[in-house]
Amino acid sequence: MTLIKHELKKGRNALILWTLIISFLLGICILIYPEMEHQMKYLSGMFADMGGFSAAFGMDKINFGEFMGFFGVECSNILGLGGAFFAALLGISALASEEKEKTAEFLLTHPVSRTKVVLQKFCAILIQIAILNAVIIVVTLLSASAIGELPKDNTLALLFAAYLILQIEIAAVCFGVSAFLSRGGMGSGLSLAALFYFLNIIANLTNEAKFLKYITPFGYAEGANIIAEKQIELTYVSVGILFTILGIAAAFLKYRQKDIAS
Repeated sequence: MTLIKHELKKGRNALILWTLIISFLLGICILIYPEMEHQMKYLSGMFADMGGFSAAFGMDKINFGEFMGFFGVECSNILGLGGAFFAALLGISALASEEKEKTAEFLLTHPVSRTKVVLQKFCAILIQIAILNAVIIVVTLLSASAIGELPKDNTLALLFAAYLILQIEIAAVCFGVSAFLSRGGMGSGLSLAALFYFLNIIANLTNEAKFLKYITPFGYAEGANIIAEKQIELTYVSVGILFTILGIAAAFLKYRQKDIAS
């Protein structure tokens, strides 16, 4: 528990900053919907007929004139990309930071096994992701209530569940990569999250690239699909869970035998 507290304290400022930024942008996006509603009704049909561009972002599946359609395209991008980048940064720096900051010797001389180090660091990541999502959910519900657009079905809950799973998967994959790094990898983490995002766009453009949805977590966390189908694609989620397990396993296996520079 000591290491978990240390990790939470070390990442406190970043957590607060990312939470404030994502929550603020999401809240503003929701609050301006009443001003955009009439324009969105007009633009909805136009965007739906833009061929590949519409398919790439799911605009051909939902109605912009409705709140959930607007939320699925505009707000989900804020939550999806923002949450993905935050999770990637948490995961990619978790195990490499000790060598980068020259604190590995201090950490590993304490009576704690490397297995417990990995376990507690990943638990700290999960706690930070949970805090981020809890605040975002509260802000979303309050903002939607303020404009009288609080959904009566479970679509919003499905969206939040999908993005939570997405963030955990990206964090886990980057966590596994982090075990192989020795000098940090912020660029690698952000690049990986961005790659996942663009792989989903490519998968939306053509059926020949549909298999990419098995690789990217954005395949099951696409707001337009969830809103249109009222469900999360469990096949893609299952593959995502497998990648999550592999990422965590890689972190445990590599870090236990890693020659750590102090």
